[in-house]
Amino acid sequence: MYMCACVLVCFATALWAFICFVCFLCTAMATDSSSLRIGVVGFGHLGQYLVERINKDGPALGLTLGFVWNRNSGKLSGLVPSELILGDLSSFAERRCDVIVEVCHPQIVKEFGLQFLSQSHFMVGSPSALADPDLNQKLSQAAQKYGRTLYVPSGALWGGQDIQRLNDSGKIKALFIRMSKHPSCFRLTGDVLTDWTEGEGRRVLFRGSIAELCPLAPNNVNTMAAAAVAAGTLGFTGVQGEIVSDTALRDYHVVEVEVTGPDGFSVHTVRRNPAKLGAVTGSATYSSFWNSLLICKGHGGRVYLC
Repeated sequence: MYMCACVLVCFATALWAFICFVCFLCTAMATDSSSLRIGVVGFGHLGQYLVERINKDGPALGLTLGFVWNRNSGKLSGLVPSELILGDLSSFAERRCDVIVEVCHPQIVKEFGLQFLSQSHFMVGSPSALADPDLNQKLSQAAQKYGRTLYVPSGALWGGQDIQRLNDSGKIKALFIRMSKHPSCFRLTGDVLTDWTEGEGRRVLFRGSIAELCPLAPNNVNTMAAAAVAAGTLGFTGVQGEIVSDTALRDYHVVEVEVTGPDGFSVHTVRRNPAKLGAVTGSATYSSFWNSLLICKGHGGRVYLC
């Protein structure tokens, strides 16, 4: 009788240990499955920053790295685990990511944006691509069709949510943005700024609609493009912008935003964004981009400024 009791106790103990182990596995699997898998397209300064942050801080915030792609895959060697390197971008769907982040070039948005949205939420790090009205419309329609969110990061845009609220209320009348940088920080098409000399001072390079400006400086005016998205009723043709080369701006970029509403309402903001000579993106924009990524958890089939 005593022997039977001992056997029963041992059996019960073993059974309880097994149940606890199964529960632990289920919890671990649930935790893992609830993490957002992030695919990063582009491994320039911003792409490297995001990959480092995801690896360092992501697990505690529910983010894991799904893949990293770069046009020159050799740049990833030794910096990204081989199993996370995506050699062929057209096979991105195999990685089953929840969010794909483009921090590469507007051309990638044009070539893969619709495919990305068919599988994942898509954060457009080069929103200047949206200046193309046909592409803009197709991406918006794809977001609605697939129930995915097309995220547009605010970047260096100060007060983007306020601009969007004013727009959504139907009260925005005008929006103007001026970006001033050292000439070494511009990446322009053509020969607009090939003749600059140190000490020449301030030179207005272009003033006009954001739709006209984006093709001229696709890598420099993403903040302006984000503003055009926020002020959707004005759009890329209605929002006005100006880019200024200034050799005095050796330590920062300057972003000025002027918003006009009804009955004399107006807001004028000036943001000085620390930046090294030759840097396309100001240092404060990196953390802004990271914070935007943390928002990308699904906001339905629409375009969303984050």
